[in-house]
Amino acid sequence: MNKKTLSERDICTKFITPALVKAGWDVQTQIREEVNLTKGRVIVSGRVYRRGEAKRADYLL
Repeated sequence: MNKKTLSERDICTKFITPALVKAGWDVQTQIREEVNLTKGRVIVSGRVYRRGEAKRADYLL
């Protein structure tokens, strides 16, 4: 199987999640996938504000 033709999500599903399960992690209670960690930094310019890019994690153990 050529990993270069797989998407990031396919690699996570076929290789990373099974390795975590084999290491003893429980998928239902101990692993969260595609998690937003923050809403993004608040950038203030005078009276105008906006949010920066949100931070994400592929896995949260």
